[in-house]
Amino acid sequence: MSRPDGASASRPPRTYKIIVNGQERTVSTEKLSFEEVVSLAFDPVPTGPSVLITVSFRHADQKPAEGTITAGNSVKIKNRTVFSVTATDKS
Repeated sequence: MSRPDGASASRPPRTYKIIVNGQERTVSTEKLSFEEVVSLAFDPVPTGPSVLITVSFRHADQKPAEGTITAGNSVKIKNRTVFSVTATDKS
């Protein structure tokens, strides 16, 4: 819908309800990066030379709809996308 001054009327950002490690979270972006999902799962994010973080997902809005993502990658989400995030310290 256009306003008389020629600018478009902005809609509120869409929100998505997702599940991260069994907890419902609300986000307002259709793609989430590995780093964003890890931040939603852990506060603070585990760090260290031997920490390995694994992110798996299911019910995503992409093909394949389930799998894993690695650092630097992202996944297209929809309502009820489920993430499982684990941190392992291989010390």
